[in-house]
Amino acid sequence: MKLDYDLKLEQTQKLIITPELKLAITLLQYSTLDLQDHIQQELVDNPVLEVVEGPEDEKNDGAEAQQEITDQDDIINDKDFPWDEYMQDMGLDSSTEKGGNVRKANDNQPALENCAGVADTMLEDLLSQLRMLSINDRQYKLAAFLAGNLDRNGYLQGELEEFAPVLGVKVRELEDALKLVQRLEPPGVGCRNLQECLCLQIKKVSNPPDMVIEIVNQYLPAAADGRYRYIASRLKCNEETVKKAVEYIRTLNPKPGSVYGEGEETRYIMPDVIVEKVDGQYVVTGNEGTMPQLMISPFYKKMLQGRHNDDQLCTFIKNKIEKAFWLIRSIEQRRVTLFKVAQQIVDIQKPFLDQGIKKLKPLTLKEVAQNVGVHESTVSRAAANKYVQTPRGLFPLKFFFSSGFSKANGSGQSAPSIKTHIREIIDSEDPGKPLSDKSLTALLKERNIVISRRTVAKYREDLSIPPSYKRRN
Repeated sequence: MKLDYDLKLEQTQKLIITPELKLAITLLQYSTLDLQDHIQQELVDNPVLEVVEGPEDEKNDGAEAQQEITDQDDIINDKDFPWDEYMQDMGLDSSTEKGGNVRKANDNQPALENCAGVADTMLEDLLSQLRMLSINDRQYKLAAFLAGNLDRNGYLQGELEEFAPVLGVKVRELEDALKLVQRLEPPGVGCRNLQECLCLQIKKVSNPPDMVIEIVNQYLPAAADGRYRYIASRLKCNEETVKKAVEYIRTLNPKPGSVYGEGEETRYIMPDVIVEKVDGQYVVTGNEGTMPQLMISPFYKKMLQGRHNDDQLCTFIKNKIEKAFWLIRSIEQRRVTLFKVAQQIVDIQKPFLDQGIKKLKPLTLKEVAQNVGVHESTVSRAAANKYVQTPRGLFPLKFFFSSGFSKANGSGQSAPSIKTHIREIIDSEDPGKPLSDKSLTALLKERNIVISRRTVAKYREDLSIPPSYKRRN
């Protein structure tokens, strides 16, 4: 067998993700806040970019600057240009130009006293309260140790019998220290189980309802299932007393440590799309009021007017201008795509905007993609991390894509709509004769919602509604 080398020319088609396409895909799935952060970073990294801060004629001036970029050979090469001063004005360090390090401008920083402090954590707050008590050092150390072993919900992790030999103390001392922790705020902190958490809160209230302690300690699962008649027969009291006690228990906080939150900064939601009703029609607009308008710097526009031969400077300017151009173009493409997708969703879900959740239609990415003329993945990226402000409230854009069943005439019911019907029927049922899943299926059929009993059971469980035998009083 003969082995040799041979050269052949072949034509093949490949799908290559260029840097420009990758940028457009990335920006499409950004929310408005994320896009603002990305633009601010680009303004720092790319000196060619500038924010339009004047009237509309300056914006048009920026567009003209982009048109004149076509002649890439006309690059200025002024060796006497004061680059150090220019880089300082741009907030950059000319000595580290290649590294891309950013030198922060010496702006007028606010005084330290004007900065808001970080909220105390649960442990810090508990230790602060312990210092206010009249206790000795040994009691404080034991109580502080137990406070440090609370989870974020305020429950004690571990057993006192396990802590005692480690600390070299008696269990009785730890019990006294735990009572000190349980005296602190918020009520219920330092508990070991749910019953103890609720009882600690009840004991700090004067004149609690009758039988509430007994229900918490002995019949809490039955109270959660609404079995008032069973509890009343066991405690030998009337059902009204049990109902009042259970209603009071539901006002208590089962997670006292949750009042401190997660210790993270609150992140506010900014709608990416705004839908308003004007003359009976829903108008879709992008929330671009806070979005900076970008343009090519006029300074670089002047630099393109001369003829010079510095290849290094020419390459640098070309790269920066090309990146700036593709960023501006990708932002505009994102805006157009998001508008088309949102407009199509509003057209399909108009009954929901008019009448509410019961009229929400089942909708898929494929249906919107076909109507808009893009791929399903594009619609998915456009809907990701986006929120829409409507006359019905603020919703994630993906809220309008829901499963359900459709009919041949184009009508149908989405899963959230069906769940709303199920919730409505169960809320109006007789507590003494709760409806079974079979009965719910029949009542839904009377409302022109034909689904199987198994689907009804699934939606009922999604709503955290117990079965009929647990709802019976």
